[in-house]
Amino acid sequence: MENDFGIDIEGIIKVVDAADVVVVRFQVIEPRLLIDTRANDFDGPLICLVPRAGSVEERFRSLKRMRPRFALPERIMSFQWPRHIATLEAAGIWSRIYGRIAASGSREALERCDAVLRELKGLEREQTMLAIRGGEGFETIWELGR
Repeated sequence: MENDFGIDIEGIIKVVDAADVVVVRFQVIEPRLLIDTRANDFDGPLICLVPRAGSVEERFRSLKRMRPRFALPERIMSFQWPRHIATLEAAGIWSRIYGRIAASGSREALERCDAVLRELKGLEREQTMLAIRGGEGFETIWELGR
């Protein structure tokens, strides 16, 4: 079901609630959000920003390097988030992600969750400023009066 955001929020919530490993791709920023809710006696859940992978196989290999104590998951679920980071919060997606991390009881993982959200917002702000100023990778559609 689509809503004011023009996105299948219910479908995304189902993915976030059920998948062990999720990758979120953003429209404005290059890094991907990796969420691995698995935990064991040594490692808690993982939430971090990762570079774009060139293939599914590359993503699995990078996950194995990051989480060597875990077997590879059967699949890594992924979705595109075409809106601003703030709408990820407003749509209730971030609270679902936070809830999955909180279920582990790991204070460190929750602190990391907060830090990742701040980092996402900062990266988005930087990209927006580059776009406005015609920074690297962007062109302005107007010229400054000289």
